Amino acid sequence: MPNRPPKPQIRPNFTNSAPPEVVDPRWILQALGVVIAFAILCAYLTVCGLFSYGQWQLVLQPSRAITQTPKDLNLAFTEVHFGVDASGQPQLDGWWIPGDVPSYPTVIMLHSGQGSMSDALPEARTLHDAQLNVLLFDYRGFGRSGGKHPTEVLMEGDAESALSYVTGLRGIPNSSVIAYGSGAGASLAAKLCTDHKEIAALILQNPDGDFETRVRQDSRSRMVPISLLFHERFPLADRLRSLATPKLLISSTTGPIPANLSSAANPKLTVELAPGQDQAALHGSLRRFLDTYVPQKP
Repeated sequence: MPNRPPKPQIRPNFTNSAPPEVVDPRWILQALGVVIAFAILCAYLTVCGLFSYGQWQLVLQPSRAITQTPKDLNLAFTEVHFGVDASGQPQLDGWWIPGDVPSYPTVIMLHSGQGSMSDALPEARTLHDAQLNVLLFDYRGFGRSGGKHPTEVLMEGDAESALSYVTGLRGIPNSSVIAYGSGAGASLAAKLCTDHKEIAALILQNPDGDFETRVRQDSRSRMVPISLLFHERFPLADRLRSLATPKLLISSTTGPIPANLSSAANPKLTVELAPGQDQAALHGSLRRFLDTYVPQKP
């Protein structure tokens, strides 16, 4: 075959190629805005989550310290354990302080959301001196009781466990039980009486509750939707307005009677004690209330 001349090579013409694509800077700004908005949303949701988990710390300040026992006040007592959970172990630690006459009424003490039951011993002494049996105990998250930290729901359950202990293991009828509450414990005592109409009486000393308004004023909670996230409310005023249980309402103030007490339903005995007033006045009011509403069986 005859030799054919080689085909000429065709070289690309770079002068006619399309220019490279240029990213629109507006798209970059939009993408950056989306990333920043997503990061802000994640940060906000994290703040909301942390608030929801730790909100109990805004209204409760538990302590694990037991600084004194009834023995330090020359009171006979027995340490008791109750409130068995799913593990079969009792979670609540308390003191049974018997009165001089076992058949007299029994007080379930629901102490405030600060400290531990050892801080409530002076009030326990006053109740004992009024010839009452006393059960003083710590909620979960307080003192020697189990649990990591308290919440309103857990504390309400602990109050129910205390009533079950008194009526079950101690064999004391609801009609011989008095619910006592101070601080945040007032809400728990009022709920106990609301749920168990047979309870003989309710005693509240310097009660506290209805915490949502107070929390709204806290700078730590102004960034989150309180109405959706806050649930440690400890309602009190509404419960007292509709509760027919006889009530002794004690406040230590030089001002007007707190609104949640003045609006409480009858029957009630309202007592105002000046701060630092001696125990004689308190004991006299307590004695008058018991003689009127809680007759003591010999």
